[in-house]
Amino acid sequence: MIKTGKQKYHVNLTNEEQKKLKKFLSSKKYSMESKTRAKILLDLDESNGKELALLSDVASHHGVSDITLYKVRKKYAEHGLDAALERRKRKTPPVPAKVTGQVEAYIIATCCSTPPEGLSRWSMKMIADKIMLDGVVDSISDETVRTVLKKRNLSHS
Repeated sequence: MIKTGKQKYHVNLTNEEQKKLKKFLSSKKYSMESKTRAKILLDLDESNGKELALLSDVASHHGVSDITLYKVRKKYAEHGLDAALERRKRKTPPVPAKVTGQVEAYIIATCCSTPPEGLSRWSMKMIADKIMLDGVVDSISDETVRTVLKKRNLSHS
C-alpha cells in the first residue's frame, strides 16, 4: 500500500471520470499510449477508500517507469483528466518544411525542361544543384528531388 502522506499528487476520480475512462478504454480511436495513461489513472485512483498497489507494481504491470506514473498523476492533479490522457500538441512543427508548393513546382518544371546540352536527361543531382544555383532554396538533396518527382508519378527521363 502506498503511503499517501508522502505523495504530492493524488488521483481522486469522480464516478463520472471513471465512467469516461472506461468508455475511453473501449474505444478504438485512441492511441495505446493514451489508453495506458487511462489504465494508470484507474489503478492509482484513491477515491472511495480504495486500497492502492505499490507504485512499482503498477509501473511494471503497465510496462512503464515510476517517473511516468508520477507525470500522469501530476498532470491529472494540475490540469485535469483530458490533459493527463493526451500529449500536449505542438504549436509549430520543429523544422519548417523545405519543399513548399513553389519549390515543388520549380522541381517539376526543371525536370520537364530541356536538359543541359550534351545530356539526354536531368539527373536528380543536377536538378538539386540547379535549384540551389537559381536561389530557390539554400540547400536540397537529390533524394528530396527524387521524392517530389515520385510523389507526382513523374519520371526524370
